[in-house]
Amino acid sequence: MEHQEHERRARRPLVIRNATAEDEPYVIALWRAANLVTSYNDPSKDFHFARAKEGSDILVGLDAQGSIVGSVMVGHDGHRGWIYYLASDPSHRNQGIGRSMVAAAEQWLKDRGVVKLMLLVRETNTQVIDFYEHLGFEAIPRVIMQKWLQDDA
Repeated sequence: MEHQEHERRARRPLVIRNATAEDEPYVIALWRAANLVTSYNDPSKDFHFARAKEGSDILVGLDAQGSIVGSVMVGHDGHRGWIYYLASDPSHRNQGIGRSMVAAAEQWLKDRGVVKLMLLVRETNTQVIDFYEHLGFEAIPRVIMQKWLQDDA
């Protein structure tokens, strides 16, 4: 019976749309529930910044009741596309939400002529590597460097 319930839940349609300003508290709560928020990233600033720029956005996935159960921040730098904050509600895992959100981000980038998609995985979040590899991502040998451009970072 439990397997049938999982199958029934997994077939529910996921509606994906651009996030609105009203979605902010729900999206941030989802990011927190998925352990994506760090001490050095203000999720509210990230939410507003992504939505305010032409080269980025936040997509949300809604379940049949209209609740936000998935999200992804997507953007590009004119050469590479990037995804961040890919999240699915922990109580709705293994229903294809993450896969659907990645597909929506890929389409968003394709619609803008971007041909390469990149993402970063924190070394504390390695359990997602198999998920991304299953979706066709591969680890590449690169050195990631950073420099904070604000004093309070």
